[in-house]
Amino acid sequence: MFSTSLAFLSNGLLSLLWWQTLLATLVLTHATIVSVTVYLRRCQAHRALDLHPAVSHCFRFWLWMTTGMVTGPWAAVHRKHHAKCETDDDPHSPQTRGIWKVLLGGAELYRVEAKNEETLRRFGHGTPNDWMERNVYAKYPNLGISLLMVIDVALFGIVGMSVWAVQMMWIPFWAGGVVNGAGHFWGYRNFGTDDASTNLIPIGVLIGGEELHNNHHAYATSAKLSSKWYEFDIGWTYICILSALGLAKAKKVPSTPHRVKGKVVLDDDTLQAVLRNHYEVMAGFARAAEHACREEIEHMGHASRREKYLLMRGATMWLRNGLEAQRNQDRRPLPETYDHNQRLRACMELRRDLSAMWERSNASRERLLSQLQDWCRLCEQSGINALKEFSLSLRQYA
Repeated sequence: MFSTSLAFLSNGLLSLLWWQTLLATLVLTHATIVSVTVYLRRCQAHRALDLHPAVSHCFRFWLWMTTGMVTGPWAAVHRKHHAKCETDDDPHSPQTRGIWKVLLGGAELYRVEAKNEETLRRFGHGTPNDWMERNVYAKYPNLGISLLMVIDVALFGIVGMSVWAVQMMWIPFWAGGVVNGAGHFWGYRNFGTDDASTNLIPIGVLIGGEELHNNHHAYATSAKLSSKWYEFDIGWTYICILSALGLAKAKKVPSTPHRVKGKVVLDDDTLQAVLRNHYEVMAGFARAAEHACREEIEHMGHASRREKYLLMRGATMWLRNGLEAQRNQDRRPLPETYDHNQRLRACMELRRDLSAMWERSNASRERLLSQLQDWCRLCEQSGINALKEFSLSLRQYA
């Protein structure tokens, strides 16, 4: 009897080898990551998809056991992050609180904000508030993680304590630290959003597609986080599988601009397509203007290689993000070189004028269409081939 009990304590019900235990741990933690990205972020916080009630409740139960988190507070904190992004009111911005504070203490920042009654009242609307939520999940958040510890020890033996510890640290580190911290500090940007969000890597597997954080901030209500052909969002793969089974329905994904070949007239359809595809248009112009700036800077015979590099770096950052979005960058004005060079100045001014169109998006359609027509005319008369070609492609939007 004693030896049987000792064997059970050592091996658990599954009696797995070490590598099997490691694999099982990765599968369990991945299930938690999927629950956060598909259920909490995309479904609840942003209403990007609908889930079957049974699937939704499975996610709720799993998160209660593996994280102790409740839907309402999580959604409220995340919505506030988007509404107050990179300001002092942002619950976890590395731009205002410091990268290491968020990277290492993101979970604590979340816990503090989740107790803010004003945040819960203002941003927590529309989340589950049924009997289970009120009397089990919200009332006894520690019961779930205690139950998980018992289950882990029963399945894996004494090593189950280590499995449980990894599960407890997984979301605080990856979601609370890496996504909220590194995802607003390091990486590449597809879109010039008015925040510091970045894509960490183009392959979104380890943290369920949340690696594509800049894409998420550009299209917050999209169920799909990948945008470029080389990007992969495993969270979207799971949503597609659930959709094929009739258990989910995506409500919105990033739109693809429709072009009519040979179209040259800027009309109301063009205007609406441009306004709907804000970030795609800005990113397309940035690429065209960068090409023009690179050609111009390369032909500056008086500038050294380092000076050319710094000029191109400044132009790239400004064109992709705009000074208003670079809260973590040097706020000094661009070098005088840009003012003295007509072609470089044209690129910067046209970028500024295009961005300003969305700031005036509440103006009449007639006025906005007139501004877009004037802007395209300036591009085509600038003498810069890359900008002229971009303007002609913009006219094809429908």
